[in-house]
Amino acid sequence: MSADTGRQGVGQESKHDTKQDAQHDTRQNAQHDTKHDTKQDTKVKLLEGALRTLAEQGIAKTSARSIAATAGVNQALVFYHFGSVDELLAAACRHGAEQRVARYRSRLEGIGSLAELLAFGRDMHVKEREAGQVAFLGQLLAAAQTQPRLALATAAGLRLWTDEIEKVLGRVLEGSPVAEFTDTVGLARAVSASFVGIELYEGVDEEGAACAFDALDQLAVLATVFDELGPLAQRAIRHRLRRTARS
Repeated sequence: MSADTGRQGVGQESKHDTKQDAQHDTRQNAQHDTKHDTKQDTKVKLLEGALRTLAEQGIAKTSARSIAATAGVNQALVFYHFGSVDELLAAACRHGAEQRVARYRSRLEGIGSLAELLAFGRDMHVKEREAGQVAFLGQLLAAAQTQPRLALATAAGLRLWTDEIEKVLGRVLEGSPVAEFTDTVGLARAVSASFVGIELYEGVDEEGAACAFDALDQLAVLATVFDELGPLAQRAIRHRLRRTARS
């Protein structure tokens, strides 16, 4: 065999080895991606399973076994992925809040008045109740009273809503006679707490919850009247509010 033939054979073997190495790397990467996707899928199943279990069975019956059964996975995976049931519930709380806020964010960004904000609140309340989210929130708040870690996660989830409402209030109150006298941050928390309270209150007094929404509607009408006043009237209101604030 000539030297050229030998070199050609070595070159072909080298190309073949390189091709095999590339194929091996591709298979390994694909396997890694598949494992990663499977792991993420399992975590999502557990998060969704925790949300469903808590809403449907209550905090007293929410355990690693019941969550795993709802999620359709092995019970040991609860501890493998999250360490404990409390950690899973905390993660599920954040996961659920992020999903709900993302679902409504575009509509929140389009709100231009307090009346529209309250109309959004009514509509969201109906949809969230039908989806079992109101029951879930009630169970979370009950459990958070005795579980500090869950309380922190619940507060973080509610804060996602409060942050969005704060943006809306800052936008709709801009230029209003009462804007300079309003603590937007505090008002956003008051609005959030009102909606949460009404949602839970409806479970024991549906008519009372409806009356509460009607009262908020009346406040929105009053704010609209303020906004529609002429410059002189708005100046008089500002002057009066300043005097009240100083006294």
